[in-house]
Amino acid sequence: MQTAQRVMQALRRPFSVAGQEMFVSASIGIAVNGPEDRSTTELLRKADVALYRAKAEGRARYVVFAPELDADPAERFDLDNALRRAVERRELQLLYQPVVDLETGALVGMEALLRWNHPHRGVLSPATFISIAEETGEIVRIGQWVLEEACREAARAQGLRPGSRLTVSVNVSAAEFRQPDLTGRIRRVLEATGVDPGTLQLELTESVLMHDVPAALEVLQELRRLGVRLALDDFGTGYSSLSYLQRLPIDTLKVDQAFVGRLGVDASSGPLVRAIVEMGTALGMEVVAEGIETEWQLGYLREVGCARGQGHYFAGPLTAEQFRRLAASRRPAMAWGPLLAAG
Repeated sequence: MQTAQRVMQALRRPFSVAGQEMFVSASIGIAVNGPEDRSTTELLRKADVALYRAKAEGRARYVVFAPELDADPAERFDLDNALRRAVERRELQLLYQPVVDLETGALVGMEALLRWNHPHRGVLSPATFISIAEETGEIVRIGQWVLEEACREAARAQGLRPGSRLTVSVNVSAAEFRQPDLTGRIRRVLEATGVDPGTLQLELTESVLMHDVPAALEVLQELRRLGVRLALDDFGTGYSSLSYLQRLPIDTLKVDQAFVGRLGVDASSGPLVRAIVEMGTALGMEVVAEGIETEWQLGYLREVGCARGQGHYFAGPLTAEQFRRLAASRRPAMAWGPLLAAG
């Protein structure tokens, strides 16, 4: 994984062609040899499957092969058919991970996370089915459902904390971002649910924005005029072009959990996280760290001035009822234990 990051970093450096600044990115599939791999052909096949997933997830990233990626065509066909009916059958579910003010421990927001309660396979994470949804175009309909459901739940949670302006973060896929009526659809959802536009945060990855920067900039400006907040997700794992970062109307910079998780383990991660936090702050952005797992990581992020964070150190993804319990309590994160233990 470290080698893949170095290769991607080397390829991200811009170059000039006929006076135009150009970028190249790499999608990388990784497979690790195991006892079940009896030939190099099998290992390369798995790496190719991982590469396909990296491309499907937006390119400019690496994916490590896992058994759940190795669905055969018949299984993918079955998943595709079932996914097309998942919304009507009420099989999709949103969980909500709290976002915390790192200095005070106060609850300041939530990120909506999608799960699929498959009738035969149990609870599936997005890694299992999102690539299929993107290939078939079903991701647009699912994304609309996620936006509506997340805004409805945000309205309920905000009603429990008048004046607190809890934010709700929703991930936007590349296919959704390219929809011509994206701004109109979001406006209609906000009007229907009564959610303040300033409390809805749309999370976009670098690969989505850098695919066509002029077009992306136009859409972002429309969304900004609507009043919603915009976040750059997984920062540092995609293009990370500073020349574009200062041009995009981004409110929030999210430090990827791959970097946060290495704090205290990899000597290079500390300076890297510090640099991201300082850069985002200098550009007037709110910085949110993902994947906080330990007290040491929390202490370091506080030290470097990171404003907000999320991770299992505070709470993992919660049901809507659990999240409402936290919202109603007004307790800081360090006092959530009894509330979460209650189920």
